[in-house]
Amino acid sequence: METLWAPWRMAYITGPREGGCILCEKAAGTDDPVNLVLARGRWAYVLMNLYPYNNGHLLVAPYRHCDRLADLSPDELLDLMRWLQRSETFLREELRPDGFNIGLNLGKVAGAGMEDHLHLHVVPRWSGDTNFMPVIGETKVMPEHLAATYAKLAPRFAASSREGGR
Repeated sequence: METLWAPWRMAYITGPREGGCILCEKAAGTDDPVNLVLARGRWAYVLMNLYPYNNGHLLVAPYRHCDRLADLSPDELLDLMRWLQRSETFLREELRPDGFNIGLNLGKVAGAGMEDHLHLHVVPRWSGDTNFMPVIGETKVMPEHLAATYAKLAPRFAASSREGGR
C-alpha cells in the first residue's frame, strides 16, 4: 500500500533500525512537543504515534520497560487505564471520531512493532475512513499533519496532567 500523505511513515519503513527502546527514550526526553508526548502521569504516559494508522493515533505506555501485562504493578496498571480513558475522552471531544480501535499487540507474532515495551494503541475511526482509496487504490490518505493534531490535543492533556498527573 502506498501512502499519499505521510512522509513520516516512509522514514520508518526505509530508515535504519536503531538499538534501544523508543518508548523508554521518549519517556526520558524533556522536549515533549518534539517527542509528541501529550501527558505524563506517575506511572504511565501518552504520546502520539509518529507512524499513525489514522489521525490522532495515540500510544499509552508505562514508563517501566516491560513486555507483559502480568509484570505491571497495580499502580502502573491503574495509571495506564486512566490515561487510556482520558485519551478516548479527549480524542472524542477534539477530533469527533465515530469509533475507536483500542488494543495491545503482545509479541512479534501478534503484530507488535515494539515487542519489548508494552503499549496500548488508541486509533480513532471515522465512517468512511476505509473507502476505495485503501481498499482499491492501495493508498492511505492522512488528512492532517501530526503537528496540527498535537496542537489540538496538547491543551486537553496538559489540563488533565495538572489536575491529576505527574
